[in-house]
Amino acid sequence: MSKLMELKKHLKRGQVYRRIDLTKWSKSVDRHLDELLEDGTLQKLSHGLYYYPKVTVFGVAPPDEDQLVRSFLNDDRFLLTSPNAYNSLGVGTTQLYNTRIVYNHKRHGEFKLGNRVFNFKMKPHFPKQLTTEFLLVDLVNNLDTLAEDKHLIMDNVLAKAKVMDVEKLSKSVSQYGTIKAKKVFASVSST
Repeated sequence: MSKLMELKKHLKRGQVYRRIDLTKWSKSVDRHLDELLEDGTLQKLSHGLYYYPKVTVFGVAPPDEDQLVRSFLNDDRFLLTSPNAYNSLGVGTTQLYNTRIVYNHKRHGEFKLGNRVFNFKMKPHFPKQLTTEFLLVDLVNNLDTLAEDKHLIMDNVLAKAKVMDVEKLSKSVSQYGTIKAKKVFASVSST
């Protein structure tokens, strides 16, 4: 069996691989990568990042966003979100954004991975999963970047904050809030 075929045996459809991941199965990784790209086995997503496409009845499925970001960062510590998540809060945000935000500890800037663009933001603290409290604080942190009626949204945010669990909200404000967010929510926690 050829070395290329041995390498192919280790690949799983739907998986994202870093170049370094393939070095454990190939001593000629660059040559093998060129061959795998040429025969369509792998697709290049970014420098040093490759995808073994999963084929469905609808065609080639894109890589899972979590797995894509995890492989790109080579880290599990990130939070993938979008300004669209603010719409679930019921505070009047209605815009739809074609933006994916990745809070993380390693990268900052816009990166195109495959055919998707991600905005990586380095943050010292962020939760493992989205919570209503975090989203509300994050909305205030990012309000200036949104195409919304800022005064209406802020009035609705303050009204929503008054009916939320004060302890959970205060903890989120303390951990994730900017100075502006801390000032906004200070009036709620003192009532």
